[in-house]
Amino acid sequence: MSEEWEEKFFEKGEKRRKDEDLLKTVEEVFDTFTLQALYKLINKKVIDVLYGVVDTGKESRVYWAKSPQGEDLAVKIFLTSTREFKKTVSQYIDGDPRFKRIKRDTRHLVYAWALKEFKNLERAYEAGVSVPKPVAVYKNIIVMSFIGENGVPAPLLKDAEVGDYERMFWKIVDNVKTLYCKAKIVHADLSEYNIMVWKEDPIFFDFGQAVLTSHPNADFFLERDVKNITNFFKKRGVKAEVKSVLAEILGY
Repeated sequence: MSEEWEEKFFEKGEKRRKDEDLLKTVEEVFDTFTLQALYKLINKKVIDVLYGVVDTGKESRVYWAKSPQGEDLAVKIFLTSTREFKKTVSQYIDGDPRFKRIKRDTRHLVYAWALKEFKNLERAYEAGVSVPKPVAVYKNIIVMSFIGENGVPAPLLKDAEVGDYERMFWKIVDNVKTLYCKAKIVHADLSEYNIMVWKEDPIFFDFGQAVLTSHPNADFFLERDVKNITNFFKKRGVKAEVKSVLAEILGY
């Protein structure tokens, strides 16, 4: 990465570590296509400053950033060189009419996945589900509101201090119901690992795998989501059964 590009994307004056891990991250995430996409978002005045990594995964990195107006942003950048990506995404993209005509090479699958996550996030946000506010998507980059403070992300449900688990459980169920009934999507990978807790409210994130309720596997994914959440809270003393929670969500 050139000095010119670094000045555009990173906080001025930030110390640049030269260890192997940093170089590997830069090479994986900031390839030419990603740099061009970031530059586009800067020109559109979506992003002003990009700070450090706040979350890493097999398929993406999330950065804390600032908008030109000084708002905190989360910038999620999908790796365009992930070899296992095709295997991961096929069960969630296949059967979704919004993505019938996408090319099947890795780069275009990554772009489609980013767009899919953004569209799902938009649907959830517009329906009133507790999620980060979607801001922009371009190529393999999603920009959304940052949940946390001063560059420190809100804790995951699995790590959060929860005063009233019963209340938190039903807040989550209400959000799952809104997601299903109003947004018409199923998260499809919901667990204590992709729910943040901020100001005593659950915040759902990671919507790439979410599917429309018309998807052939939607019912299976919904039941799996409910099982994950119910099992987590049962271990913390909440009395709930998967069958009754599903009935509440589906209006049986």
